[in-house]
Amino acid sequence: MANDEAAVLAAVGPRLRALRKRRGTTLSDLAETTGISVSTLSRLESGQRRPTLELLLPLARAHQVPLDELVGAPTVGDPRVRPRPIIRHGMTFLPLTRRPGGVQAFK
Repeated sequence: MANDEAAVLAAVGPRLRALRKRRGTTLSDLAETTGISVSTLSRLESGQRRPTLELLLPLARAHQVPLDELVGAPTVGDPRVRPRPIIRHGMTFLPLTRRPGGVQAFK
């Protein structure tokens, strides 16, 4: 697990540099926009400095990309719960509660 985290963090620097170059922005311009020093930005891009949330948030804002794009977060599935309809006696019920017995709510 520690190796996975290290690999994700190591990939942030090249991703930051590629974003900046694609936008045609200099380190000085980015430093002015984000309030992060040129030295810190350079060290982040070269992998000499570990990225923190305090550094990544203004960078994501400046590049107009979501934070998970900066860190290369894997895509996740839909977190919403989809209840399954129950068909009884020709009628379709959609349970709104999970527990059987007692008081139940149906739609």
